[in-house]
Amino acid sequence: MTRSPRAPLAPLAPNASLRWDVVRRELPHRRARVLEVGCGQGGFGSRIAARHDYTAVEIDAASWAVADARVRAVDPGARVLHGSVSALRPTETFDVVCAFEVLEHLEDDAGALAEWAARVRPGGVLLLSVPAWPARFGPWDTLAGHFRRYEPAALAGLLRGAGLVDAHVRVYGAPLGYLLEAVRDRTVAAAGRHGPTASDSMTERTSGSGRKFQPSTRMTGTVIAVGTWPFRLLQRAFPRSGTGLVARARQPQSSPEEESP
Repeated sequence: MTRSPRAPLAPLAPNASLRWDVVRRELPHRRARVLEVGCGQGGFGSRIAARHDYTAVEIDAASWAVADARVRAVDPGARVLHGSVSALRPTETFDVVCAFEVLEHLEDDAGALAEWAARVRPGGVLLLSVPAWPARFGPWDTLAGHFRRYEPAALAGLLRGAGLVDAHVRVYGAPLGYLLEAVRDRTVAAAGRHGPTASDSMTERTSGSGRKFQPSTRMTGTVIAVGTWPFRLLQRAFPRSGTGLVARARQPQSSPEEESP
């Protein structure tokens, strides 16, 4: 099947727009086999599928249904599976494995990284994003089902612990990310949702976080894209400041002859 280059890409929330500016420059320039773990509603997935052979897994049924429609509108041959990494074929590996804003939702982050790294072919890369700085943990983190935020050095250490090499961590989001985070925290706190409730398990909060504050129309996405454009450029001048981290690490070569993507 052929891709549909004219299909509209899924709209991105403001912070995701900042994140995508970093992520897109870390993806391979040539066509590659890409797996996204926890694709949410397909904001990044529709963009990756436009250039690469794309597979995704998503546990939340509502988000999966939206992502499946959005991604397959761009590339009918793409796969968006409802489930976890275990839904893939046991021996299936990829040039790039991605997980954006997923690791912080998992209690056993080291175990998850080991599982994801096992899906990266020799010479391939693991690419992920997480919220930065434990001291900034706030009401939104609690509502969203985050177990933690990360220091750059600690995240690099986790990647090395999963057997990966050449770990590089980039901070992004300054200065707009600080404002967005403050507004989000105040909105949650004002709504009285800054603490867990008996009916909100970590799994429920995690599933809901992928649907909160997400733009749903093409017009809204266009307004956000235009409004964040200068800040996407500005954040490049502050590679050590911001509210989020994007990390890239490589699976070691199984032999010197193999090349990385």
